[in-house]
Amino acid sequence: MDGVLCASEGLSREAAALVFKQLHQLEVAPEEFIPFGGQGEERFLGGVAAKYSVAGYQPEAAKQQFFANYLASIAGPNVQIVYPGAVELVRACRAAGLKTAVGSSAEQVKVDANLAAAGFAAADFDAVVAADDFEAIKPAPDIFLAAARMMGVAAADCVVVEDAPAGIQAAKAAGMRVIGVTTMLSAEELAQHSPDLTRGAITNITVTDITNWETH
Repeated sequence: MDGVLCASEGLSREAAALVFKQLHQLEVAPEEFIPFGGQGEERFLGGVAAKYSVAGYQPEAAKQQFFANYLASIAGPNVQIVYPGAVELVRACRAAGLKTAVGSSAEQVKVDANLAAAGFAAADFDAVVAADDFEAIKPAPDIFLAAARMMGVAAADCVVVEDAPAGIQAAKAAGMRVIGVTTMLSAEELAQHSPDLTRGAITNITVTDITNWETH
């Protein structure tokens, strides 16, 4: 979801940096959250808290403040978080007879808010899987495997689109193929994690990229 369907990672980093200023009077650069992207809010915030050995850090309080900040940031009248072509690609996949799912390490409150703000409808996905019910999230494969089960599709027949190293690792651990998008990392940085195919963003992915895998 984040960094693939939704151009939300910059807003997430800004909301996270604000948490440390609000709760701990600590100035943190948004870019410091990049290494912890795609691993859920607890790790996203906790990684920076550990880096600075923040005294009195409370994970649940930080997470709730993060959600409040983030939801406020996407509620602005001029905020557009959907990547161009994202809704169209999902619907083109469905028109081609493919099943579609969201598998996110974000919690349900953020997943629901992002998909609504991006203009997706419930009918666009056969499954929407968030992190709330999982102890092991990305880079563990559990979320992607659950999405495959809910779609009724074998893992080997799934193609995952990911921007984060943890997500690429999770997809590979699940036995799925991966299209990497360079919305968070450069092509060179992403290549270190060996996606099967690389595109600049979901805008540049076609249904043929997904269905004609033997040509890649």
